Amino acid sequence: MSNEFDREPVSLRKPYPAKGVSQSNFNREKKLDQIRDHATNRGGFDTSGSRIAGAPFPQASPENGYYQIPLLKEPPWTWEIPLYFFVGGAAGAAAVIGAIASYTGADRELVRHARWIAAAGSVISPALLISDLGRPERFLAMLRVFKPQSPMSIGVWTLVGFSTAASATAFAGYIRDRYGSSLPVRLLENAGQAASLTFGLPFSNYTGVLIGATAIPAWNRNAGTLPLHFGASGLGAAVGVLELLGHRKSHALQTLGLGAALFETLEGFRIESDGNQSLSPLKHGPSGAITRVGGALAGPIPVLLRIASLLMREQSKSLRRWGAWSSILGSVLTRIGWIYAGHASSRDWRLALEERNVLKQT
Repeated sequence: MSNEFDREPVSLRKPYPAKGVSQSNFNREKKLDQIRDHATNRGGFDTSGSRIAGAPFPQASPENGYYQIPLLKEPPWTWEIPLYFFVGGAAGAAAVIGAIASYTGADRELVRHARWIAAAGSVISPALLISDLGRPERFLAMLRVFKPQSPMSIGVWTLVGFSTAASATAFAGYIRDRYGSSLPVRLLENAGQAASLTFGLPFSNYTGVLIGATAIPAWNRNAGTLPLHFGASGLGAAVGVLELLGHRKSHALQTLGLGAALFETLEGFRIESDGNQSLSPLKHGPSGAITRVGGALAGPIPVLLRIASLLMREQSKSLRRWGAWSSILGSVLTRIGWIYAGHASSRDWRLALEERNVLKQT
């Protein structure tokens, strides 16, 4: 028997049974449909959306809802998760930058700093995740199985692989710089660096895949762009941290930072120009304010500061420093804004029902 939420008027139904449905079952189903429609038409809803006498079969709609009860559960994540998203994005991007810089023969100090940023993130990230879970055993329980179809399962295994590789790379680099090179150290460093590059790229943006795969309208609506959005935000943060550590003369970092900020600017414009109602938590209320401020700090402001640093050579270092701070703060606020937007989106029953109607029409 079909659900009352998905029921359409009897007059719009096909006058013959569907394939595999007997005529007797079809007649009984049709009779039940007629009884439901008759009861609903005699009853109805009051202006508040509550069922009144004579309407035992309420119909959920964006106008009236279903007793105005939220249809989706709010994300159970605590404050650690947006920080986990930020730290993981910056650490993964730093690992990629460090590996590419090493392969291309860039400044050894830049490589070392990028590796230590990745290593620090590889320690802080699982600590934040375990803190949110409440008990370390819950994190270990997530490692009992590997599900390729689950973004969460893929993410936790990516975290384990990245943490191991980033820590090993930083340790091997430290031993090499302090005690000299040897075959075991070179093998560990090279293997760890290759693994850091392999796991660092997905680790920097898998959180976008994770929240996009949910039923929350504000997240699901952007499932196609969230991984790129989070990846660019993490790249901007990693570049900013490296520049604050003294690498403000690197043209490669300037190019990467400018590219990330330009992408964030375009992504912000796309969200603002999309009139779909499911994106309203990203534009209105406290979550909208945080998202917009984070988008401005991660996008247009760093773009202007970095372009100005190219034109005004005397103030170049100062402008790049402010651009770095802007990108880092914008990356943090972007993650916080998206999490709060998910909470607001799940509380609004209108968004879920409107999204459902759109899917039914398509």
